[in-house]
Amino acid sequence: MQKRELGNSGLEVSALGLGCMGLSFGLGPTIDKAEGIKLIQAAFERGATFFDTAEAYGPFTNEELLGEAIAPFRNQVVLATKFGFKEGNPPLGADSRPENIRAVAEAALKRLKTDFIDLFYQHRVDPNVPIEEVAGAVKDLIQEGKVKHFGLSEAGVNTIRRAHAVQPVTALQSEYSLWWREPEAEILPTLEELGIGFVPFSPLGKGFLTGKIDENTTFDKTDFRNTVPRFSEENRKANQALVALLGDLAREQQATSAQIALAWLLAQKPWIVPIPGTTKIHRLEENLGSVEIKLSSADLKEIDRALSKIEVQGMRYSEQAQKMIDR
Repeated sequence: MQKRELGNSGLEVSALGLGCMGLSFGLGPTIDKAEGIKLIQAAFERGATFFDTAEAYGPFTNEELLGEAIAPFRNQVVLATKFGFKEGNPPLGADSRPENIRAVAEAALKRLKTDFIDLFYQHRVDPNVPIEEVAGAVKDLIQEGKVKHFGLSEAGVNTIRRAHAVQPVTALQSEYSLWWREPEAEILPTLEELGIGFVPFSPLGKGFLTGKIDENTTFDKTDFRNTVPRFSEENRKANQALVALLGDLAREQQATSAQIALAWLLAQKPWIVPIPGTTKIHRLEENLGSVEIKLSSADLKEIDRALSKIEVQGMRYSEQAQKMIDR
């Protein structure tokens, strides 16, 4: 497995990480705990060294699962988790008060069965707490050795700069994929200027870019995609043009649509590390295989040209979730 450095931080991780959320939260029925542990350990055996969780995934159960799974090789991996919601529950709203950040860190260390958190993200920007106070609280935890690196998620350019001035930001985690390219306008140039790494979540468009979802797909009642406008039946049908494009490229490269989508992300910048999630080992292997696919500059230009003719339909979040996005 190839390695990448997140910005100028010195934090080296596998070129592709594993987003663990879907193992216990958000995407329909959760898998058996033993199966979740098996999948996480299979990822490590295949070279993945970057694992992403959050107190909000469950809440709490995902951290416990990951902590148990990586215990045999804890010091060989980079562990990322997040703070920033009241009681770890997003519907209750944001809470990035310094005292809560500290309480979340202490509780996460126990759930994760570790002495330190490699990368501690603010899950969403809290409009009621100045980002300088948030960065200062994490800086204190770093000085105490409980946290190694500070990260932000779905933060805007102004917030990133203000936080970075107090405590250097190692990574920004936000959505980025072939069907959500907004970060290219302001976020990526800012990260490059400041030497901050980028960790795209939903790099496969919450599963849509795999080509396995169409207008006839039904989601479990507990699947959050039921609330996402982009996943309405009408928009799933309209957005098939993007899936068709990926399918054509995949056939040319003797790859899968998912592998092309991930290879495209990896080709954008050397400090970008996507974190696709899955509950299936054969999908895990497929995703990790994308690291070996090299798209030429001609391939990338062709993708850009084709994408310019496709307008993706539907908002990427529900109206309520959209309000949590920092601008």
